[in-house]
Amino acid sequence: MDKAIRVRNITKKYKLYKSTKERLLDMITPKSYGEDFYALADVSFEAEKGDIVGFIGINGSGKSTLSNIIAGIVPETSGTVEVNGQASLIAVSSGLKGDLSGRDNIELKCLMLGFTKEEIKELEPKIIEFSELEQFIDQPVKSYSSGMKSRLGFAISVTVNPDILIIDEALSVGDKAFAEKSLSKMKEFKEHGKTMIFVSHSLGQMKEFCEKILWLEYGLVKDFGTVEEVIPKYEEFLREFKTMNKKEREAYRNEAMKLQSKALKLN
Repeated sequence: MDKAIRVRNITKKYKLYKSTKERLLDMITPKSYGEDFYALADVSFEAEKGDIVGFIGINGSGKSTLSNIIAGIVPETSGTVEVNGQASLIAVSSGLKGDLSGRDNIELKCLMLGFTKEEIKELEPKIIEFSELEQFIDQPVKSYSSGMKSRLGFAISVTVNPDILIIDEALSVGDKAFAEKSLSKMKEFKEHGKTMIFVSHSLGQMKEFCEKILWLEYGLVKDFGTVEEVIPKYEEFLREFKTMNKKEREAYRNEAMKLQSKALKLN
């Protein structure tokens, strides 16, 4: 099968500063200020066309960072990403301009994706209908709730029909009815052979919807395989992790950081 996504040795480094002064000094002096933080360390995986890949991991594992890199929103520090087709990221308020109305955001996003004015005029009513934001569509997005932003972002992304759909916790906000409607739309995309990345804390949705699972832990690939192979291991890990006290979790994290440092040195 053809590859839809190839991720090779992706590392993403951020700088953590204790103050604005430290950040400024790091920009204007040769000396390095701030602490290096690696959101991702030597991450590799591939997705075939038509694959539905779920990203799992506890908070801070790098799931959203990897999603943003694949979508082309955040640049990687090192490594390569190959995306075969147009990728669209659905995340709460991702790519939405707060000062613009919902309608203006639809037009802006579609223009950025290369649609003509005539095509946007045809798509706009379908997007508004799917979002269920008719009475709010001409209000500024900054006045929207997180659920409303998610609805708008989801409606735009599914209506423009991208080759690769990346859903990052977009179904975790808002009402259950819209989440079910969105999941139904994703199943329709699945039947049409679309490639999808699905980030969610809902293992039930993962089991129902995904075929493969990428398990990230503190920026490293812990496991990659089928839902049947990976989810049971992750569920066992979660049971153990939930019983750990603060000191035990800190020790666990420190061990993970050692593995991360080792991976970076080998890369």
